[in-house]
Amino acid sequence: MALTFRTAMLSQGEEVGRLIRAAFTPYVRALGRELPAAGSAGYAEGWERFVAELERGDVYVALDGEQIVGAVRTKPQENDLYIQQIAVDPSRQGTGVGSWLLARIDEVARSLGLGGLSLETAEMAEANLRLYRRHGFEIVGRGPPDHGLDPHTRVHMLKSF
Repeated sequence: MALTFRTAMLSQGEEVGRLIRAAFTPYVRALGRELPAAGSAGYAEGWERFVAELERGDVYVALDGEQIVGAVRTKPQENDLYIQQIAVDPSRQGTGVGSWLLARIDEVARSLGLGGLSLETAEMAEANLRLYRRHGFEIVGRGPPDHGLDPHTRVHMLKSF
């Protein structure tokens, strides 16, 4: 697998958005929810936030040739780089793209002089928990989601450098 990693370009926003939506639809449905429908107020608000992230350079992509096969949305914090979402094209899940992206984001955080990476995932997403633990993340807390859209416990994880 010869992938390329780089900051997503604004012109790739729609393609990256489709990939994230495809990757996250099963996860969100498992939580008993649906992603906001295109054209809805929730969709528009989310799209505006996403475009701002693209403009700031907080979204990264994995490319296989010209095809986007993975994406990571990040948010720099005071001490670490928060991984808001990591998404892999459903046809490429289980092939190592997610692990490869985590290694690249680790490099980004270190290059920024940050002390680690942080994220949260649903407690019921056992495969995610295993993946993050394999990459050095430790559970630092559990609790309800801040957004209140579902009752599923979230696991807060941290990887310190």
